[in-house]
Amino acid sequence: MTYEETINYLYTRLPLYQKEGTKAYKPGLQNIEALDSLCNHPHKKFATIHVAGSNGKGSVSHTIAAILQSAGYKTGLYTSPHLTDFRERIRVNGNKISEDYVVDFTEKYRNEAEKISPSFFEWVTELAFSYFADQQVDIAVIETGLGGRLDSTNIISPILSIITNISLEHTYLLGDTYSAIATEKAGIIKPNTPVVIGEWDDRYANVFIEKSMECYSKIAFAEKNIHLNSYKYLDEGKLKLEFDNYNELIFGLGGIYQLKNAATILQSVEYIKESGYSISDANIRNGFANVTTLTGLRGRWEILRTAPKVICDTGHNVGGITYTAKQIAEQSSGTLHIVFGMVNDKDTEGVVSLLPKDAKYYFTQPSGQRAMCVETFEAIASKYNLKGEIFKTVAEAYTKALNNATPNDTIYVGGSTFIVADLLQFIEKQ
Repeated sequence: MTYEETINYLYTRLPLYQKEGTKAYKPGLQNIEALDSLCNHPHKKFATIHVAGSNGKGSVSHTIAAILQSAGYKTGLYTSPHLTDFRERIRVNGNKISEDYVVDFTEKYRNEAEKISPSFFEWVTELAFSYFADQQVDIAVIETGLGGRLDSTNIISPILSIITNISLEHTYLLGDTYSAIATEKAGIIKPNTPVVIGEWDDRYANVFIEKSMECYSKIAFAEKNIHLNSYKYLDEGKLKLEFDNYNELIFGLGGIYQLKNAATILQSVEYIKESGYSISDANIRNGFANVTTLTGLRGRWEILRTAPKVICDTGHNVGGITYTAKQIAEQSSGTLHIVFGMVNDKDTEGVVSLLPKDAKYYFTQPSGQRAMCVETFEAIASKYNLKGEIFKTVAEAYTKALNNATPNDTIYVGGSTFIVADLLQFIEKQ
């Protein structure tokens, strides 16, 4: 098969949650364990760090990987979903997995794997493990897909578990309370393995404390241990942070929600160092400052142009949009144009209620079967006095916003990872 034929096979033959939703979700570890056995247990051949959470796990995963790379470790990074290229999901020292490896792995195992009937995510998880083993990485940062306890990545035995925070999302799969969702995320806590929790929240903190005690695992809440003294926006879409132990720490990710992620990362690095890894302050500063270039991370308060200013962000739930809405209000200039759409399994009304009223809206929908129909979304938005036009594609909505905007205006594009993906794909084609 060619690479294009291989990718088409993966998308069409294996159920993909990002496109199909719940019918592609296969809870449990039986399939991944069978795949892992078929591939001779590659995940046992390198050290890992496991990252879960409702918001921020992508930024945390990429930045920790960037810090480890800066310290000289050959570092694997597994994240999802991708924005413009399937190979973004699997990287070693920032470099995407090769097309040839994707093809060879698929040809080698597809016939036997079809008897297991894996999901897309299960297959790609095993592909990542095999690639990291063959690349002989020193360590790999592994991001969960959905939840934790029954997530395909949860066959690993990491040196550190990280849970960024909890929001009410995927409630039909993970539970409809904070404690229920926290219980699922806490499933990545392993015996005698330290765990970092990003945020303290009385609604679910005890879930993590009790699980860590059950596992005899050291636990730290980053928000209580790592103290942020001040922050400042920088013009180039970065943040300057002042922590007790880190003055003038430049973060290459400019979203205000990164303040809590930064504390989570710093707490995690302390535990990684306790595991025997040599990481200097210079390595930490370099990883923070250059995370996007070192790992290829995109779509986190990313400034795409300056006149008009165009910002895209993958925030997609109440937890993420709470911070994003505040930052839009603080940093927008001129008329604010918002290109926005969502998928159909989020708290749409909760998100819409947070959006600014004094903006011109370009309602749209992402590609894929999980997209919320733009007419449905516009009807919900109108209940909250958000007014705008309807567009069937992100490309059409963005083009209209760009044509309407003056050089002093601000255009914000978001609401879903898949809205941002459609935008970046459109811009790349241009």
